[in-house]
Amino acid sequence: MALLNPQVTNLIIILGMMQVSKKIPFEDPLVLNGVRALYVASNILIAAIYGYILLQVNKKKDLTTLKYVEPAPMGSSEEGKLVTTTIQAYDAQQIKAAFRSQLMGIAMMGFMHLYMKYTNPLVIQSIIPFKSAIEANLVQIHLFGKPASGDLKRPFKQPAGFMSGLQGATTQSDKKAVEAAERAGRGGVKDE
Repeated sequence: MALLNPQVTNLIIILGMMQVSKKIPFEDPLVLNGVRALYVASNILIAAIYGYILLQVNKKKDLTTLKYVEPAPMGSSEEGKLVTTTIQAYDAQQIKAAFRSQLMGIAMMGFMHLYMKYTNPLVIQSIIPFKSAIEANLVQIHLFGKPASGDLKRPFKQPAGFMSGLQGATTQSDKKAVEAAERAGRGGVKDE
């Protein structure tokens, strides 16, 4: 059980590491290369965790059917779409999305560090993505062996973020919403 919301702990870590990174002598090439090595090692560890999770998902081959109603895109007037998939396919899709997100973070950090010559974010980005990877639902289920119930029940609830209030709709997996979507004929194509 977490004592603090992950967003609050991220904010605390960011504010703390901003103060710490002001004291780090990045002008020293040895220190700078050490921080770069920490960043690279952090990303390799995250990629290894995601790779292991994907191997576990494929090894378990959980073909239990999972039905949920995906919310309509923001600003769209259409109804949500019914998605029928398996737990294996859903987990594989989620871990691949997490890996893509990690690659986007690396690309942004590469641009900021190599092109714009910012060094301070290297320290923060060595910690926050690793913390987020450890807190991810699939890591909790497949690496730490927690049961897929409560907050870890599929489909996963999207964490409340900066723009979540504007989007409004969330993924629905309750029987009533799924049956309504089936009757309306919205989607229902099985994702493989």
